[in-house]
Amino acid sequence: QVQLVESGGGLVQVGGSLRLSCAASGRTFNSVMGWFRQAPGKEREFVAAIRWSDANTAYANSVRGRFTISRDNAKNTGYLQMNSLKPEDTANYYCAAGYLMTVIARRYDYWGQGTQVIVSL
Repeated sequence: QVQLVESGGGLVQVGGSLRLSCAASGRTFNSVMGWFRQAPGKEREFVAAIRWSDANTAYANSVRGRFTISRDNAKNTGYLQMNSLKPEDTANYYCAAGYLMTVIARRYDYWGQGTQVIVSL
C-alpha cells in the first residue's frame, strides 16, 4: 500500500507559478508517479508523469514547456513545478502512483486526495 499526500495548491494570478508536492509513504515507492487534473464538469486528464528509477518524464501537450515534473528520491517526494499559469489550468490536481508510464488514469493504483489550483485573471 502506498499513501500519497499532495500539497502546494492555491490561488495564483495568470502568468504566476506554483509548485505542487506529492509525498509518498508506505511501501517503498520505486515506480511511476503521475499528475492528473480535473476541472469542474470535465474528465480527469493526464498532466505529467515521471519514472522513479531513471527520471524519465512525459507531459501532456497542454503543459509541455510550462510544467516540470521531478522527484527527490531521498524524500520519496514528487514535484510539479507549474509556470506561466493560465486560467484553463484551474482544476483539482491529483498525484498517482503506478507501475506503468501511461496517460490512462485507471492504470494507476494509488491516488492522493487532491489539491486545488485556481488561476485568476
